[in-house]
Amino acid sequence: MAESEQFEKGLEVRRAVLGADYVDASLAKADDFMMAFQRITTEWCWGYAWTRDGLDRKTRSMLNLAMLTALSKPAELKLHVKGALANGVTVDEIKEILLHATVYCGIPAGLEAFKAAHEVLKAEGAIPDTA
Repeated sequence: MAESEQFEKGLEVRRAVLGADYVDASLAKADDFMMAFQRITTEWCWGYAWTRDGLDRKTRSMLNLAMLTALSKPAELKLHVKGALANGVTVDEIKEILLHATVYCGIPAGLEAFKAAHEVLKAEGAIPDTA
């Protein structure tokens, strides 16, 4: 099936934010059933929402960190911490976003977010590994 222009635009942004290796592996391992999800997320999320002019990528990344904290989705948050770094969000900004979200979302959600972000920031060399 030929992919839509929206899919192609989304694929470009998705690769830039999340890393081509991660995105290409997700697409490669998708069978027909899972490819339906890959298409919708690439077209709608990355092709429609992420390519709009209203917000820059850094701001979108910051919003994602707050929303994923609110939803208590640490696995997805890890992916977006790495993307946030790629989009120019600093470690201090990530910390402030998570602190702010903790106040509004609760300590358990904040703790999960901090632990997930800490793991990625250490792995990416954005903060020192003191352990």
